[in-house]
Amino acid sequence: MYLIPRNRRRLLSVLRAVIEVAFIVFLFYSNLLMGEFTRANGHGKTLAHAFSDIFTATNFVIAMISAMIGYVVFESVRKRL
Repeated sequence: MYLIPRNRRRLLSVLRAVIEVAFIVFLFYSNLLMGEFTRANGHGKTLAHAFSDIFTATNFVIAMISAMIGYVVFESVRKRL
């Protein structure tokens, strides 16, 4: 069996964490975008206007906090199984 060196194993763990957090953030923003078009679909509502509504500093902080919480929860479930 091939053993992965310690530094490479740590790098793979960090890379997996970054990918999982980025995926959760992607899901958060896609949910916001869908909600923006179903809630406020008026005349003159464009994709650029919807992006400017959802890509704010507050939404980014909420997305990162929820992504970190989601990562911790999924990681703890993964370790229990």
